[in-house]
Amino acid sequence: MKTHIKEFRAKHNLTQEELADLVGVRRETIVFLEQGKYNPSLKLAYDVAKALHTSIDKLFIFD
Repeated sequence: MKTHIKEFRAKHNLTQEELADLVGVRRETIVFLEQGKYNPSLKLAYDVAKALHTSIDKLFIFD
């Protein structure tokens, strides 16, 4: 899985820690999401997309 989380996060001037706080997870979870090493639950994917003011399909690319 590939993601555009890092790009959207940078666009909104958010650190990994700040995004993690917004969605209620640890910073490490955001790191793993950005690296494509963690498949999020639908709830987490929705929360991240909402925090970054975009849609799930623009953040996550499922091959």
